[in-house]
Amino acid sequence: MKKVKLGRSEVEATRIALGTWAIGGTGWGGTNEDESIQTIQAALSKGITTIDTAPAYGKGLAEELVGKAIACSHVPRDELVLAAKGGVDWTRESSWRDSRPDQLEKELENSMKRLQTDYLDIYQVHWPDPDFPIKETAEKMRSFYESGHIRAIGVCNFSPEQMDEWQNYAPIHTAQMHLNLLQRYLIDWFEYSHNHEIATLSWGSLAHGMLTGKFDKNASFPQSDLRSHIELFQGGRFPQLIEAVESLEEFASKRGHSLISLAVRWLLDHKPGTDVALWGARKPSHLERVEEVDDFQLSREELLMIDEMLYSHTHDLRNGSLKEYGPPVRSEI
Repeated sequence: MKKVKLGRSEVEATRIALGTWAIGGTGWGGTNEDESIQTIQAALSKGITTIDTAPAYGKGLAEELVGKAIACSHVPRDELVLAAKGGVDWTRESSWRDSRPDQLEKELENSMKRLQTDYLDIYQVHWPDPDFPIKETAEKMRSFYESGHIRAIGVCNFSPEQMDEWQNYAPIHTAQMHLNLLQRYLIDWFEYSHNHEIATLSWGSLAHGMLTGKFDKNASFPQSDLRSHIELFQGGRFPQLIEAVESLEEFASKRGHSLISLAVRWLLDHKPGTDVALWGARKPSHLERVEEVDDFQLSREELLMIDEMLYSHTHDLRNGSLKEYGPPVRSEI
């Protein structure tokens, strides 16, 4: 599995990382612990040594499962890149953003315990917290970095303006943001990061399963499924997007690729694209196509063809209106 150096840090990560949001279970139909551990170990066996997780994923469950899986794996700790997050208080019925220094310190300690490690390779602020000064959050993260508890400082879902302010007080080594073939509304943020030597990670790489090709126009989602609340899966645009995905799958098949490998390859080859694409999986079978991504690259001509094909199905892609939103801030609750 190919690797990339993360910005100005000393961390080298695989260009595909295992995303563990779904393994946490919340909004994804619960968790099968044995199957989740097998999935993490399957990723490691395929050369994916970068794992992205967060305490908000199943209220600590995803981190616990990652910790159990790596504890009984044969991959040395110094060959792993563990990326965790802080800054979301999920201890009550409703979660919200909370980037106060004492909250981050508590979360870092608990994450390391659950992951069974004494340091993290990347520690990320999960969402910007407009109710608390960036200065104090950034300085706390810098203290974690300088003490050796973390090897790289990361932010998630921060705008260029917020990243500009942050860098007055601490470095940013990585920025994790939302990006996939169907949702490109943050593409300028990726360009900003690349221009400022900040490595990028993309979440939602497979559009919550839409880019796996497993849904048709008749698909429906219960209230307990997070997709029932995501704009991508709602209203009259849903059948249009399914048609776009079907065309994309045909395009991939004619070139000997699977839809899912093409979707991830687009993230790695598009300019601006991502340095590390998160591949979410709940079962070992969800990783069956992952090796294909390293077998080909998309030419500039193919990237343009993909864009025009998708734009022909929906203008939402061109104007960037297919967006998502994170947990509320304290003042909104």
